[in-house]
Amino acid sequence: MKKETVKNIIKIVFAVAVFVTAIVNYDYLSNLDVRVLIAGASSLLIAELIILGVYAVKAVLMVIPASLIYISVGMAFDWKRAVIVNLLGIAVEVTVTFFMGKFLGKDAVEKKIRNTKAGDKFFSMLDKNRNAAIFLMRLIPAFPIDFSSLFMGAFDFKFLPYLLLSVLGIAPRVIAFTILGDGIYELIPMKYIVLAAICAIPIVIAVLMTKKYIGRKKKTEENQ
Repeated sequence: MKKETVKNIIKIVFAVAVFVTAIVNYDYLSNLDVRVLIAGASSLLIAELIILGVYAVKAVLMVIPASLIYISVGMAFDWKRAVIVNLLGIAVEVTVTFFMGKFLGKDAVEKKIRNTKAGDKFFSMLDKNRNAAIFLMRLIPAFPIDFSSLFMGAFDFKFLPYLLLSVLGIAPRVIAFTILGDGIYELIPMKYIVLAAICAIPIVIAVLMTKKYIGRKKKTEENQ
């Protein structure tokens, strides 16, 4: 049997296993209470490691609601520790899904998201500045974190810029949910959050394009 065939079989088995696990455990995972999981932890470190494990599971199965984790962690710890734990969890989540995308490969991921609403947005942004695309996909709540991570891993985005921009882009809503809980929607309705994010798009793109243009101009002048 050819090596490529074996790799494809492994990918298919992995994808099917993930799908079946997510479906079978959907009710439990979609209502997961992190506080129950860490109630018996012998130390803060163990509790934090359990939470990071939950983020890793979320990255693979993609059915655990993000806000559920943010809020539960915010209720389990003081707000400073909770914010740090959640941001570390986000770093774990986007890392796991990124490399899962690399493992599954471009064809498998493209097939999975090509005909979805979010997928169409991904592909339209891919032709523009990649760093801007990463940041905007993370900043705007309309883009699912795990699907976009799969996409970026499969399409060979550079990991370190991806990781940094992902955490920075997701951080505002993580911090807000951690500190305010679901009460954030009473203070700022979701439609205004989305509107603000959309309005920020041209500003961010303009800044990044200007920075890129200035960088190229300096490089040209140095070479002359």
